[in-house]
Amino acid sequence: MKKITLLLLAFMSLQLAFAQEEEAPKKWKRAGDIGLNFSQSHLSNWAAGGDNALNWQSIFNYSANYAHEKNKWDNSISLALGYSHLGDAKAIKTDDKIELNSLYGYNAAEKLFYSLAFSFKTQFADGFDYKNDSTNRISGFMVPAYITLGIGMEYKPSPVFSVNFAPVTGRITIVNDQDLADSGEFGVDPAEYDANTGAKIADGKTSRFEVGTKIAAILDIKLVENVSFNSKLELFSDYINNPQNIDVDWQNLITMKINSWLNANISAHLIYDDDITITDKDGNSGPRTQFKEVLSIGLSYKF
Repeated sequence: MKKITLLLLAFMSLQLAFAQEEEAPKKWKRAGDIGLNFSQSHLSNWAAGGDNALNWQSIFNYSANYAHEKNKWDNSISLALGYSHLGDAKAIKTDDKIELNSLYGYNAAEKLFYSLAFSFKTQFADGFDYKNDSTNRISGFMVPAYITLGIGMEYKPSPVFSVNFAPVTGRITIVNDQDLADSGEFGVDPAEYDANTGAKIADGKTSRFEVGTKIAAILDIKLVENVSFNSKLELFSDYINNPQNIDVDWQNLITMKINSWLNANISAHLIYDDDITITDKDGNSGPRTQFKEVLSIGLSYKF
């Protein structure tokens, strides 16, 4: 009986605490969504030719934002992984992203905040140069990874738009693969070799540190009923090495909600990084504008 009484008292205390929390203004706002998009085709004795195909993409997004008096703290995580299976060939990766963002702001004036911004970007799985074969690994988890931390000001004129200007930003590029580091991929210092024998005398650096300016602009708006548009543009300039060459990372997403569990997405991602060398179909190497577009329809759940 004593145990039951204690349990009832504990339960009543929890109920009272939750009730008080509900009455107080909410300091945290949390939201997220998880989805699985796919397309499939099957051919049997098809005279026009072709092959069986299966494409899938999984996504996960979550945000937790805090606001109280003059303080704000915005946090988000975005994950994506997708593959294409064509016939009996080895699966080809079509999407892969791990991105974490966190920004603390302290109100300096109306719509203006002192800011401290952090971001981390990498991917889950190995990537290959499919133009040659599926064994030539060119990327992977922490290959590369980008970590940035910047101090500056954020201007937020409305709930759907913000610009963060961080004139003091440090960025670390990590290449956790010695072979790729030896080749100087993603801007790290390459290995040193003996001019006569060709033997390696010093490993390539697996990391690179830069100091520069970063600008991040975010737009998240509802276009019409059940159609939303999210755009994030990031610009970075290194003060020391070629400051005139600005790195660009521009992500865009249109989400069309069909019903509570089904939607269609169109995403477009543009990257330009002067430190990333890409070899085109003609064998020419150098920095290139990277572009990816994905159209998907699938299941989704918001929480």
